[in-house]
Amino acid sequence: MKKALALALVALPVSLFAADPPAHIDISKLPSQAKMIDEVVVPLPSEVFGVLDRLGARPAWSTVQRPINGVVQPTGDSPQIALMLGAVIAEGFIAVEAEDAVQVKQIGKSVLNLATPLGVGAEVKKRAQAITDSADKKDWVDVRKELDGALDDVKTAMAKLNSEALSQLVSLGGWIRGTEALTAVVGKSYTKDGAELLHQPVLLDYFEKRLAALKPKYKVNPLITRVQKGVLEIRPLIGLTEDVDISEKSVQEINRITSDLIKSINSKAP
Repeated sequence: MKKALALALVALPVSLFAADPPAHIDISKLPSQAKMIDEVVVPLPSEVFGVLDRLGARPAWSTVQRPINGVVQPTGDSPQIALMLGAVIAEGFIAVEAEDAVQVKQIGKSVLNLATPLGVGAEVKKRAQAITDSADKKDWVDVRKELDGALDDVKTAMAKLNSEALSQLVSLGGWIRGTEALTAVVGKSYTKDGAELLHQPVLLDYFEKRLAALKPKYKVNPLITRVQKGVLEIRPLIGLTEDVDISEKSVQEINRITSDLIKSINSKAP
């Protein structure tokens, strides 16, 4: 299978960046420490953010945050909570970029609060406390590592509980929130190079297949239906071939779709 790059804010640890900015993004060389998910190459979130900085975007990450007031409460059934957990962990990476210690601490507590009803609270309890402690010290490198560790702990624990489907929904929730943030940043200062970071067809194919393979009890969930529809709508917008630029209009449309999905994920409505 051909390998492709993708932004998945909830999947990966921190990395360091080269000091000199590239003349052009060569995304085939971007993930120096990337992980593989079923042959899909996922670059480190900090690598993606670093490229945006070197392109001159200098994002004001605080403007794309979704501030959390208090601790996020579990809403709905297990699929919705899994999506919420992924989105909250992704929000943690964004809060780190904004160097917002208050939000990071709220996110640490929220991760534990959402992991508990999924049956994996004990596995992330120490991580959640470590996120809070590192935020108090404003040790952003450690916060990133602990966020990444929390996701790994959740996935490992879910595998032991035979809950791989929910684990995949955690990843998908994080990707949706991360993509919403990235499109907001790229849309504010559009460049073809910045938009190229959204070119991730193989990851979209991966998510489509995983959603299609969900058990019937999950597939009839109205939220899962909306998420599946949104992924299908995004697929043609992110560039079906290597030689097609992702337009500013497409960036805006992806942002609209992902924003609507995040609202649905966080909604108390059935």
